[in-house]
Amino acid sequence: MNPEQKHDEKLSAVLRQWAVDAPLPPRFREQVWQRIAQAETRGGAAAGPSFTAWLESVFSRPLPAVCYVAVLLLAGAATGLWQAKFKAAEAESQWRARYVQSVDPYRMHGN
Repeated sequence: MNPEQKHDEKLSAVLRQWAVDAPLPPRFREQVWQRIAQAETRGGAAAGPSFTAWLESVFSRPLPAVCYVAVLLLAGAATGLWQAKFKAAEAESQWRARYVQSVDPYRMHGN
């Protein structure tokens, strides 16, 4: 038997013998139940704390957190590509108009 197991057994024996003899304060149980009832009524009235608790519980696990980040990255990339396509089409239109004006300076854009 190694020394750690002996120490754990001794500690377990001491903890089994330990007892608390201090009396509870008057109306202790009643006050505990009142606090529980107050906490339940406050938790049901406000949606913010329950939503925050739900959000923390969901994103404390790695898989949903990684999926959320991946969705945000894909949405950002898709938005960026869409914006780039729009800007490229606008720039191409301007370049074409400038080319036409450079070849024929008297020709107006759009004619």
